[in-house]
Amino acid sequence: MEFVLSDSEIRVLGSLVEKEATTPDYYPLTLNSLVAACNQKTNRDPVVSYDEDEVRDVLDSLIDKDLVIVCNRKDSRVLKYDNYMADRLELNGAENAAMCVLMLRGAQTAGEIRVRAERIHSFDELSEVEDTLAGLASRESPLVVRLARRPGHKEYRYTHLLGGAAPEQEDQIPSESIRDRVERLESQVEALSRMFAEFKEQFE
Repeated sequence: MEFVLSDSEIRVLGSLVEKEATTPDYYPLTLNSLVAACNQKTNRDPVVSYDEDEVRDVLDSLIDKDLVIVCNRKDSRVLKYDNYMADRLELNGAENAAMCVLMLRGAQTAGEIRVRAERIHSFDELSEVEDTLAGLASRESPLVVRLARRPGHKEYRYTHLLGGAAPEQEDQIPSESIRDRVERLESQVEALSRMFAEFKEQFE
C-alpha cells in the first residue's frame, strides 16, 4: 500500500465513508458535521473528542493522499468534504462497507461486520462477509488480516491494515510442526513410563 494512515486519519476517513451511505441528503459533510461524526459516542471504538482544528489538519493530510476532496459548491457558503476511498483502493460496495466497520469499530468477527455494516451494505449470508474479507486479505497489498483466535473464543476477528501491520496477526503465531508434536508426545510418554515404573516399585 502506498500510504499508512494515523488513527485520526482512519477515524475521519471512516466517518466520511459511513455518512456517505447513511445520510446521503447531508453529504458531503461540512467540517462541523464531520467533527460530530468523528466524536459520536455510538458505533465508535474508541470514542474520541476531536476539535475542528485537529480534524482540519487531518483533512489536509487526507487530501494530500488523494483520499478526500474539497467540494466548493456555488450553492453553499461553507466548504464540504467528500471521500475517494472506494475509488482510491478499488473497493466494491461490500468491501467498502467491511472496511468502514473495521475503521470505526476496531477488530470484528465476520458476524459482527455483517450486522454493523447493514446500513452501508446488506450482506445476505455470513459467507458473503467471509468471502469479502478473504478477498481484501489476499490482495497484493492486503487491506485486511485475520487475527489469532483469542483463548475461549470460537470465532476469528479481522482488522484492517490501513495503519500498518496489525498486532497478533495469525501468521505471526508460530505453528507447531508434526515432528515437534511427535517429539513432544514421545517425551511425555517417556516421562509417564518412568513415573509408572517408580510407582510400581513402591508396591513390590
